[in-house]
Amino acid sequence: MDKKKILVINPGSTSTKIAVYRGEESVFLKTLRHSSEEIGQFENIASQFEFRKETIIKELLEADIEIDDFDAIVGRGGMVKPIASGVYEVNEVLKADLRKGVLGQHASNLGGLIADDMAKNIDEARAFIADPVVVDELQDVARVTGHPEMPRRSIFHALNQKAVAKRFAKEIEKKYEDINVIVAHLGGGISVGAHLNGKVVDVNNALDGYGPFSPERAGTLPTGALIDACYSGKYSYEEMRKIVNGKGGLVAHLGTNQAHEVEKKAAEGDEHFKLIHSAMSYQIGKTIGGCAAVLKGKVDGIIITGGIAYDKIVIEYLKDMVGWIAPVKVYPGEDEMWALAENGLAVLNGEVQCKTYE
Repeated sequence: MDKKKILVINPGSTSTKIAVYRGEESVFLKTLRHSSEEIGQFENIASQFEFRKETIIKELLEADIEIDDFDAIVGRGGMVKPIASGVYEVNEVLKADLRKGVLGQHASNLGGLIADDMAKNIDEARAFIADPVVVDELQDVARVTGHPEMPRRSIFHALNQKAVAKRFAKEIEKKYEDINVIVAHLGGGISVGAHLNGKVVDVNNALDGYGPFSPERAGTLPTGALIDACYSGKYSYEEMRKIVNGKGGLVAHLGTNQAHEVEKKAAEGDEHFKLIHSAMSYQIGKTIGGCAAVLKGKVDGIIITGGIAYDKIVIEYLKDMVGWIAPVKVYPGEDEMWALAENGLAVLNGEVQCKTYE
């Protein structure tokens, strides 16, 4: 089989990751850093489009990589409207929603736009996005809260959760659609999802909602105390948003968002660090237990992934707390670039059907 050539584009707030694959082999990987001065000259995310695109092209040419023979360009999906998991070919409707940022402005919105623009200039090249953070497969009962104006929303680490769940299924020689797993992605944000026969039927909102607190996010907070803080006059709207996402979690308790520093101080015996470190692990374990209930106890495996999965103390805490539910499998870190390339490759090889964004 001809090895397809794929370019992957993953824009972040202060960086753009790019990778080139020949079939399953990575032949180029680079993180392009953008200074605050460079980013600061732009009014909004959308206006960074040309700057980011030209930076990518320049880097590829300097690395002697031909840019006119890609079979596909896969961009990180952005904050579009809720969609089912899968690979989506970039079309005019998708581009309009990426520019608009239906559920918010984020640098990842540029991924599909740049992919499409570059692919247009290459014969027979196709542009895709895959499993953006707004993937929504929640069962209806999971959406309902105590107030009809505040339903639960699905915003989570869909790309990595799906990728590791499929990897686990392959390792146990089963199809992802035929197993039930719980996946806990532990990073700057933490999401814990219940995967039922190939669909994430319940998951916490890892961006600004609920669930375990994380290095930068507050997770579930006491509602009354949160309301009191909002109306105390002590905080502005923007400051309250930061308490929830950006300055919550480990930052609020310990003054750092570096999980490895917290692990080190906890291991050295700092009692306060140990308490907060354990509390984060405890909340993750409780949420995993909740997902086990969603799956009615029929769980083939519990998967721990993300950067904090390197933390041996957290892993041992979780194994002790939830290991009785199902075997615990650890895939430390995340490989979003390969996950994006793998999705594009699957479409090109006819292994999965590309979806249409409407």
